Amino acid sequence: MFPDDEFEPTKKPKPVALAKPAAGQCLCGKVRFEIDVPARWAWHDHTAASRRAHGAVYATYVGSWKKRFRITQGESELSRYEDAKSKTARSFCANCGTPIIYERARSPHMVNIPRALFSGRTGRQPLYHIAIEELQEWAYTGEPLVPLKGYPGVVWQRSKKKKRSEREGMF
Repeated sequence: MFPDDEFEPTKKPKPVALAKPAAGQCLCGKVRFEIDVPARWAWHDHTAASRRAHGAVYATYVGSWKKRFRITQGESELSRYEDAKSKTARSFCANCGTPIIYERARSPHMVNIPRALFSGRTGRQPLYHIAIEELQEWAYTGEPLVPLKGYPGVVWQRSKKKKRSEREGMF
């Protein structure tokens, strides 16, 4: 037997609070949604279809299981475009045009939501690139930027000047 002063009763573990869902919305705010965190995964999509759908050099998505995704406001404001050839569907706000959901037939239990629509963390960082071979030559890839004089908040990439060789000299 153990002496009473050395015995500590087992403490019940405190209940773990579930993380708050990650919430997002469209530009006009008519469509609002949330996902349970953490998201399943996140990635940058360089495909032509996503570039055109977003009007941007690439789209960054957060993937979620459908059962962990909820429209909390404005479901009737959603419009849907289905591409039979690629077997994909994109839903967007009919009022402001913001892309909300990207679905693929090959992943019927998943929805993909543009990362920029979330106001906070989603539990996943976008570590993957899809179709990186389609990266556009005009995409910013981390070159040094400097402030543009006279335009607060604007930075630019200086052009690379060719240095004259000494043979070119003065003439």
